[in-house]
Amino acid sequence: MNHSMKHPKPMQRTAQRWITALVALFLGTASFAQQDPQFTQYMFNQLALNPAYAGSAERVSIKALSRHQWVGFEGAPTTQTLTVHSPLPFESVALGGTIMRDSYGPVTQYGFMVDVAYRMFVGRNSKLAFGIKGGMNLFQGDFAALNPLETGDQVFQANVSQKLDPQFGFGTMWYSDRHFLGLSMPKLLRTDFFEDNSTTLDSIIGSPFQNGQRGHTFLSGGYVFDMGTYTKFKPTFLVKGVKGAPISFDLTANFLFYEKFWLGAMYRHEDAVGALVQYLITNDFSIGYSYDYPISEMRNYSGGSHEFMIGYEFGNKLKGIRSPRYF
Repeated sequence: MNHSMKHPKPMQRTAQRWITALVALFLGTASFAQQDPQFTQYMFNQLALNPAYAGSAERVSIKALSRHQWVGFEGAPTTQTLTVHSPLPFESVALGGTIMRDSYGPVTQYGFMVDVAYRMFVGRNSKLAFGIKGGMNLFQGDFAALNPLETGDQVFQANVSQKLDPQFGFGTMWYSDRHFLGLSMPKLLRTDFFEDNSTTLDSIIGSPFQNGQRGHTFLSGGYVFDMGTYTKFKPTFLVKGVKGAPISFDLTANFLFYEKFWLGAMYRHEDAVGALVQYLITNDFSIGYSYDYPISEMRNYSGGSHEFMIGYEFGNKLKGIRSPRYF
């Protein structure tokens, strides 16, 4: 065995630790503090965060979303989601499904989840829903592509081509055609990126970062106010919490004009401000776009984040349900 590999020189070892520290910093920022992807248009894409949302459209609802974060920053996160959900003929139960692809740096993850919600009337117009989701998470990591200073470094050859883990979560939501309040934890199980922790970056540099996913908790809510015959105002919020990172929150204010055009503004605590629009081309088909401008140090390196969404609903609503949906 090559002794220079087994006992690296001090300068060589220092350089190696600096590189691994930088990699760990990036992975810790992108996948530890914000392991689960974030969405600016969360109020129109809630099934990705809360299984209790399944069936709330009272007919078949399909949403496709693509988020491109920190444009211009190499290896920045990109996320795509496809959700579908619908109530069953017996109104109390609804089914849904979520497919998600999340990529950042050398890491790509795929999530395949099935959502089931049980709903009950609370009062005349409100429903209380309890949801569970279950499925699989596929992790892929190409750490050898990070171009280390020393070729053959075992740390950077720790590729994980196909690591499949089970996953499940839960959520609850109280909603009507005018309000919603939800609490969820869509991923309860911790996912380790490596089978053997002795090969992780943590064991090399002794950092507090852990190469795995932890469960996030989401609290969200919103209400629709009438501001005249043709205008409505919808403020919403989203609070995100995960062990080992500060609590983060989004505040959004949306205005609906003529039941066709949404226009809004967003603030993400110490992270970004943004704007979002959505247009209902028909009663069934909608398109949306949002732009985030970073107010953190990322503004020196990134041109912001873009998010695109397409939605389509079809089928007849259940008997007796005629109110429009604003969430």
